[in-house]
Amino acid sequence: MNDPSPAAEQHDVLIVGAGPVGLQAAILAKRAGLRATVLEKGCIVNAIAGYPTYMTFFTTSDRLEIGGHPLVTATDKPTRKEALDYYRKVVHNEELDVRQYTAVTAISRSSSGFRVQARTGNGPRQMQARFVIVATGYFDSPNRLGVPGEDLPNVSHYYREAHPHYGRRVTIVGAGSSAADAALDLYRAGARVTIVHRGADFRHSLKYWIRPNLENRIREGSIEAHMETVVQEITPDAVLVRNSGGSFAIPTHQTYLLTGYYADPALLHSVGVDTDSGSLAAHLDPDTFESNVPGLFVIGSAGSGRRTSDVFIENGIVHAGLAVSRISELAEQQQPAAV
Repeated sequence: MNDPSPAAEQHDVLIVGAGPVGLQAAILAKRAGLRATVLEKGCIVNAIAGYPTYMTFFTTSDRLEIGGHPLVTATDKPTRKEALDYYRKVVHNEELDVRQYTAVTAISRSSSGFRVQARTGNGPRQMQARFVIVATGYFDSPNRLGVPGEDLPNVSHYYREAHPHYGRRVTIVGAGSSAADAALDLYRAGARVTIVHRGADFRHSLKYWIRPNLENRIREGSIEAHMETVVQEITPDAVLVRNSGGSFAIPTHQTYLLTGYYADPALLHSVGVDTDSGSLAAHLDPDTFESNVPGLFVIGSAGSGRRTSDVFIENGIVHAGLAVSRISELAEQQQPAAV
């Protein structure tokens, strides 16, 4: 194993991911006297930036707050824009060291902790850290259908807004809250919406206040729904599906595959973190969120694998506190004894 050159940047803690959970960890680490740097392959709170443009959070403002900074909103539930404004201001006011557009490509052990390699617009970078916290979330890894046509230009795993689809046919594959929200938003904007789902009913996680509205629109024929129906192929102008009645084509201009996301464990595997073979969830100490690799912590939904419904911003923030508390203890133990 080759240790980094003396020119490599030295840090106490490197945090991978600048979502709310990673930022909370950075705040707590800095307050504990640790040199903490956040590496983010996109922008600050990149996942929230990718949410639907006019989205309102399901949860209340106080449960999204980090670092004790109040999230002041017009109503009890913040909008996407209010959240983006808030997290930018927290980063600025806390003077956090956040390196945006810095994609971590590898993590490996070194004699003094970890070597972290990253890619920036100016080329590769190499950093050294005593501890690493992975807080990458899951929004970058959609659950793919694995069917022909999934990568066509008129197919997306991310829904932004309805206006461009006025008067056009839109097919939504999925039956969770995101799919339902998109379907209703598109319907209200004048799109002709069809929902396709392989199950017999909408997902149990569908928010209770959304379900009646969606079911009423389906019942009256404003939104078409095909349950127990499987997508076979997507073409530029149709979604080819099959159910007990046979195969048929659904005419479409745009298709949204809102089938959920998962936390890709590839980066964790590269440094030796153990994960469950079925769920892909990381094996972590529930009291500290330290992995089987000493000094490497996984917080928020980064270690949830396919069990993403178990972790939200609210409890991910708790993970950050537990991890930083343990890191502070370990850092203190590593200090040389006073003479």
